[in-house]
Amino acid sequence: MDITPYVDTLRRDLVAAAEAGSEELKQAAERLAYALDPSARLALMEAISHAAAEITAELPDGSVDVRLVGRELDFVVEVAPPTALPEPPPPPTPPAPPEEPDGDLARITLRIPESVKARAEEKAAAAGQSLNTWLVGVVRGATSDHAINVDIDLSSVPFVGYDPFASTRKQGNRRMTGWI
Repeated sequence: MDITPYVDTLRRDLVAAAEAGSEELKQAAERLAYALDPSARLALMEAISHAAAEITAELPDGSVDVRLVGRELDFVVEVAPPTALPEPPPPPTPPAPPEEPDGDLARITLRIPESVKARAEEKAAAAGQSLNTWLVGVVRGATSDHAINVDIDLSSVPFVGYDPFASTRKQGNRRMTGWI
């Protein structure tokens, strides 16, 4: 950045202000303007350096520096490279449940609340399966000869801090049910 035009403007303004006075005052103003040239350059450079420091303070990463190259100012902007977060590994795809020996398929209609369907779709997507495949796996697991139906009353268990049942059920009716 060449600051000479700004210093020249200061010089012209000082000489113009002296135009209203005598010839001696005009000459003195011209000599004074040339004598002030280095001080004016230094003052401009300091002001620009302070501005660069304020910009640097507002940047999250990186800096702005001002350097004097000859009679010109040079701006150096350093930006830290963005830190890329590693991609989390995709969730493992669970093995497909073993198929029953009979290959016959039966079609059924299942009526469930929309909120339950939405949660089931989320679980199926997280497992990398279609909703139908996921539901078949859940039903197959629940109807397996080795499946254990769990029904536990948790109303007598004190929960410290977070109670997973507090928002949906009463204090005395806390149950956990499902298949293992």
